[in-house]
Amino acid sequence: MHRWVIKLVPLFEKAFRRHKRPVGKSWRMNETYVKVKGQWKYLYRAVDRQGNAVDFRLRAHRDKAAARRYLEKAIDQNGEPDTITVDRSGVNLAALEALNARRSTPIKVRQNKYLNNIVEQDRRAIKRIIKPMMGFKDFRCARIILSGIELNEMNASHP
Repeated sequence: MHRWVIKLVPLFEKAFRRHKRPVGKSWRMNETYVKVKGQWKYLYRAVDRQGNAVDFRLRAHRDKAAARRYLEKAIDQNGEPDTITVDRSGVNLAALEALNARRSTPIKVRQNKYLNNIVEQDRRAIKRIIKPMMGFKDFRCARIILSGIELNEMNASHP
């Protein structure tokens, strides 16, 4: 079963992204921790105002460069948002400021932990699924399995 998941999820993801419905223009962005080989890795996620998943990305580091790459990928695949709300994380704020420095029309950035409750609650579903797995053994496999879980959540949020 595991081998099928590793082989087929990338194909499902490619097909899903072609038919993904548009998301709202107000995003909530956050990251959460996932254990891979006994070390914490970072799953960057964003949802729109209605709670629809925008995008996700598993990164080895929690720094400005990782957050910026995540944002660039999300914007490329979903269009440019008007507003992005982040919590008090300086990393996400620095990445957004670096992104805005190169744009002619900057994205409005809000830093408020209470407005991010939507994304905080949304990650519970992912944590509930991966907790029994007790971590992942390989970064590549973790990325693929998490992508399958996220795709399932995205599909569930888009009836």
